[in-house]
Amino acid sequence: MSVEPSWQLAVALVLLTLVATAASVIAKLHLTKAIWIAVIRAALQLAVVSLIITAAVQVLWGSALFVALMFVVATWTTAKRCEIPIRKRGWVALAMACGITPVLLIIFGSGTMPLNGISLLPTAGIIIGNTMSGHTLMARRAFAELRANIGTYEAGLAIGLQRHEVIPEIIGRVRADAIVPQLDSTRTVGLVTLPGAFIGVLLGGGSPLQAGAAQLLVLVGILAANFVTVSVTAALIGRAKELPTDLAERLRP
Repeated sequence: MSVEPSWQLAVALVLLTLVATAASVIAKLHLTKAIWIAVIRAALQLAVVSLIITAAVQVLWGSALFVALMFVVATWTTAKRCEIPIRKRGWVALAMACGITPVLLIIFGSGTMPLNGISLLPTAGIIIGNTMSGHTLMARRAFAELRANIGTYEAGLAIGLQRHEVIPEIIGRVRADAIVPQLDSTRTVGLVTLPGAFIGVLLGGGSPLQAGAAQLLVLVGILAANFVTVSVTAALIGRAKELPTDLAERLRP
């Protein structure tokens, strides 16, 4: 199964985008412009990336450079989405790196996957992309919780607690909530969805058993990366290292 660039593809993409647009209009989400911008950007970016990846996977260092680029873009994207000031975005990179680095070291250092361009690029891309989503969910929910509980924060300071003691108490339950989507994906894999790694191995000529093994490795890797990243992010938020400007001003010690 493959999809060729064709007029049928163009028609399908336009119709799918129109479906999303209609849903946005009916539900009064006011995201019509954002939908079309996202689709057009995706098409242009994938066209360019497809050409770059074709060259990058030929050599390991090329794939490694592209992985580094993916990490930078993912870090910038989640930091921007969470409204983290530019001067604080190094902490976002630290949180994500703490989750992603050990996972990739284990996957390739153990010899489970061969360390070459064709393996490194897609595997790292999946891990980085899912870790970015996990960080965004954790940070945005934590910030919403803090904004809703400014009174609790001030009360904690009033009784003599320190900032790094009060914030973790307020955002404590958010940490587990941020992992729930990935836990559900792992629990239901094969029953509800057949994720990309599984389909990719099958399309590449591998057996269903090989596809299942690859998907299991990737899923557990994503789970591990998300647990670490969410934990580190919570710790950084607790220490006021990773906060949007409005909260940094309101949560003064």
